[in-house]
Amino acid sequence: MYYIAVYDITSPKRGTKMLKLLRQYLHHVQNSVCEGELTNAQYAELHHAARNLLDEEEDSLIIYCVGSTKWMKREIIGVEKRGTDNFL
Repeated sequence: MYYIAVYDITSPKRGTKMLKLLRQYLHHVQNSVCEGELTNAQYAELHHAARNLLDEEEDSLIIYCVGSTKWMKREIIGVEKRGTDNFL
């Protein structure tokens, strides 16, 4: 499955840790945005680790499950911050 993760972390220290965690599983494409393919097991690991890292009273992490890139259209207007090799 293909996932897009968007996060807003209030603490700079937790924000750095969240980015580091997400980069273990996904491609960092822009400020606070990561995306990529994950297996069900990888998603479960990421979900569990992220919940332990977040302060659910202050922070947010939104994970979109897109399913497949086959049906997804992605358009970049302006400069692409970080490219991924998943798109042609």
